[in-house]
Amino acid sequence: MKQFIVFLLLLSSAYVNAQAPKDQLAKLHSALENAANDTIRMDAYFNLAIHYNATNNDSALYYLALCLPISQKLNLKLIEAHILENKGYVLTGIGNYPKALESFLKSQKIAEDPASEKYVWNLPSGQTPREARLQTLAYLYQTMGHLYGATNNPDKQIASYLKSKEIAESTQKAGLIRTINMNLGWAYFNLNRLDTALLYAQIALDSLPKNDIGKYTGGIYGLVGTIYQKKGNYKKALNAYKTGLELNTEQNNLYGLSRSCISLSRIYLLLNKPDSSLFYAYKGLKTCKIAGILDGMADVYNSLSSAYSKLNKTDSAFAYLKLASSLSDSLNVVERKNLTSYQNLGFDEQIRLRELEEEKASYQNKIRTNTLMGSLFTLLVIAFFLFRNNRHKQKAKQRIEAAYDQLKSTQSQLIQSEKMASLGELTAGIAHEIQNPLNFVNNFSEVSNELIDEMIDEFQKGNNKDAFEIADDIKQNLEKINHHGKRADAIVKGMLQHSRSSSGVKEATDINALCDEYLRLSYHGLRAKDKDFKATIKTDFDYSIGIINIIPQNIGRVVLNLLTNAFYAVNEKKNSNIEGYEPVVSMSTKKIADKVEIKVADNGNGIPQKVLDKIFQPFFTTKPTGQGTGLGLSLSYDIIKAHGGELKVVTLENEGSEFIISIHV
Repeated sequence: MKQFIVFLLLLSSAYVNAQAPKDQLAKLHSALENAANDTIRMDAYFNLAIHYNATNNDSALYYLALCLPISQKLNLKLIEAHILENKGYVLTGIGNYPKALESFLKSQKIAEDPASEKYVWNLPSGQTPREARLQTLAYLYQTMGHLYGATNNPDKQIASYLKSKEIAESTQKAGLIRTINMNLGWAYFNLNRLDTALLYAQIALDSLPKNDIGKYTGGIYGLVGTIYQKKGNYKKALNAYKTGLELNTEQNNLYGLSRSCISLSRIYLLLNKPDSSLFYAYKGLKTCKIAGILDGMADVYNSLSSAYSKLNKTDSAFAYLKLASSLSDSLNVVERKNLTSYQNLGFDEQIRLRELEEEKASYQNKIRTNTLMGSLFTLLVIAFFLFRNNRHKQKAKQRIEAAYDQLKSTQSQLIQSEKMASLGELTAGIAHEIQNPLNFVNNFSEVSNELIDEMIDEFQKGNNKDAFEIADDIKQNLEKINHHGKRADAIVKGMLQHSRSSSGVKEATDINALCDEYLRLSYHGLRAKDKDFKATIKTDFDYSIGIINIIPQNIGRVVLNLLTNAFYAVNEKKNSNIEGYEPVVSMSTKKIADKVEIKVADNGNGIPQKVLDKIFQPFFTTKPTGQGTGLGLSLSYDIIKAHGGELKVVTLENEGSEFIISIHV
């Protein structure tokens, strides 16, 4: 566990620059010597601390200790939080968890306080004080995640990383987001959730800018290789480790290079290639000694022991096993001591919080007692009046229940009235629709009757060929009669379906056919009332929608209501005798992701803004008295909500309205 946490610490911090060229170090010392004031001196101390934080922890802590009091003296709060976060980062890396937690908590208190934004210095161009504070907070949550991982708190670790990622995304800090995704990958790997770990690793790789190899890219490939190794895919693991080795070598990242060598040594052991394992183990040992990576040296000793054991060189295998055991024991002693101290610190914090809670509870109990005593007399007086008025309340309750029952009954009657009103709107249109197929039935029946007479004549004359041709014509006529009869039957069934109570059960429905049906019926219904009315009808149906599960009676009522309102709106505007005005009603369907949208639009007078918020309220209507119940849009809104959808309107006065139905499918 610890090796992965240290790996995160030394690869994922935004500040790691361990292997800067030697001339860079000289420049940093030169900047310190030539510092003209405290702010420049503080900056020089901090940059030196960053330089040493992966190679010489003592030096890093030394320079952080020098720059911290300067930031406090200058009252630069965000800089102070920054320094404390780095201090906690270094302390976590060396296993001093109690001090790391203490430093993180101090940093968190500053970074979470918006007042700290007043005390900033040397912001990058274009960055606001708020963004600087949030960025500091994002780094803090990331490094606190490392601490939780090192102390075996995976839930807190992941939660801290996700909090860091959320803040980093709000400030669009791409590099930080990438390292957090890598950290999440390691965290889920430690929980043996390999697919999730691989997902986060791939997200990190996909976010890499083109032609920009970051210092920690090798670490991401190390994560990928470790996941594939755990999955048993040694070929992919080997390729990932080799890529990581190349990148770490190119970036001169000693810690990443040591981990790549150790990983390659182990994978070659699994592939039964002990010579290759020894090669990378010795290379890793050399790197660990240069960088002073003790836990890495313990891993290398184990790899060397295993490789020599494979080669049957028992003396060498035993010698390195002994070295690994000795080093691991010493590291574990320090680890246990620091972990116990960390847990004790957490326990002390819990005790302090408990004392605060007890003190708060005691104070609240005193308030309750005083309030109770002060209210007792008032309650006794009130009790008398309550007792006296109890009978009156019982009677009032009975009257209210009776009124409520009556209201429910009235509501049901009004809803049924609205349904019947919409059925009335359809009646004329249905009559027109039925008349059309009935005319076909009558005409083809008459023609068929005449053809039968002709066929009989031809048979009597012995012209069998002509008689059979006439028989074919009769058969075609009968098929047309059957077709139009079924058409009339479908119209009647649709009317009955609309008029009957909904079963409440969703059915497979062709939404385009349903919309087209009600569009024609609604238009012919209005034409039957006003023979002079004409309107242009436009349709745009998305036939890729196919069949969806809805309650057809209910959705049909909604569509009918919207179409009726649209035709009413354009008819009203037409009657205003506006020069050049042509009524247009359009209807469209469209599938968008997991939703189906139905739009009904008109170019009428639109809805005034002052009443727009009221149109879905029960009993509200803009129509003259007697021409509307005020329930149509209210019921439509409720029906769509019951389908888990949404009904909204876009309108512009004197230009028209568009109602949009959105249903999840």
